[in-house]
Amino acid sequence: MSASVHKSPAERARDIRCVIFDIDGVITDCKLYLGPDGLELKAVNVRDGLGIKLLLKAGIEVAVISGRPSPAMKARFEYLGVKYVWLDVEEKIPAYESLLATLALTDAQVAMMGDDVPDLPLMQRVGLALTTADAHPKAHEAAHWTSHLNGGNGAVREAVDFILAVQSEARGSAIDLRVGAGS
Repeated sequence: MSASVHKSPAERARDIRCVIFDIDGVITDCKLYLGPDGLELKAVNVRDGLGIKLLLKAGIEVAVISGRPSPAMKARFEYLGVKYVWLDVEEKIPAYESLLATLALTDAQVAMMGDDVPDLPLMQRVGLALTTADAHPKAHEAAHWTSHLNGGNGAVREAVDFILAVQSEARGSAIDLRVGAGS
């Protein structure tokens, strides 16, 4: 058993250089609003969007790996400045390995926020596995840290605030959390 198994969530958060998010159930509340012509609508929390901007401002890359397609969410991530977005992928590990290679990172430098069984292979591999309060029980088992909030209702921002607070404390100085308007 490696020493990293016994690391606290805060110890794990110190090394994070990239955070990966799932969409449905993490960035959204897991609901799909379906129109008569097949149009899908999803609600997002603007505080979560600001959290993503704060990570990027702090020099922490953000990626999205999701099993569903969503042109609206793709546009949202472009607006937020997220460069690494994989949508409509059944197997998440190949996208993850591509991300690691592109950014020259190790598993220990990556956090993943997931909420259900398709996220488990990533959650079990990354240095810091994060989940939402309303996640599937298997995601709770795999997580090192759990938000007090549900997906789509501020859980992303709470996770971001946790990581940035740990890293600010480790540096001995606060991370500048001011960003431009709009999230």
